[in-house]
Amino acid sequence: MDALRETEARVAQLVAQLSATPRVGERAEELVRLLMRLYGAGLDRITGMLPPDTVARLAADDLVGSLLILHDLHPCSTAERIGKALDQARHRLAMHAADLELLAVEAGDEGDVVRVLLRGERSGCPSSSVAAEEVIERAVLTAAPEIAAVRVQRPPREPDLLQILPGPPREDPATPRREARR
Repeated sequence: MDALRETEARVAQLVAQLSATPRVGERAEELVRLLMRLYGAGLDRITGMLPPDTVARLAADDLVGSLLILHDLHPCSTAERIGKALDQARHRLAMHAADLELLAVEAGDEGDVVRVLLRGERSGCPSSSVAAEEVIERAVLTAAPEIAAVRVQRPPREPDLLQILPGPPREDPATPRREARR
């Protein structure tokens, strides 16, 4: 409780200083960090008082869910949210007969990266392929805004089959030749 009171006092100080100091940007950043900490602590207390099913219903709301994600309070893990998003994307891509598989959520230099395998896509149209990637990326980033990037991979392409057709019939030397009619 004392830490929250200290945070409130520091917020009041920063608001007063913002107009009086040339280092407004630094103060504003500190103000935002402190407000985030304050609101995060409040949300943590609220969700701690609620039954899990109520928290899950709140998390399903876009705004509340994103606030819970922002403060690391969402009841579903990042991987669970991405899995649900890929299920929804799979339904949207059903006409392309595409299948999706979550390969990994990896830490990268610029943030976490999601790798998704896209298999069985029927259309060879490049614009359809780009549209499928956009559906996947939008679904993942909506469900997990903390993700920095989505990488869609495809399995190696099967080599085209070489079709061998029978050639013209061979002549048997024992069979007499027929003259062509004109």
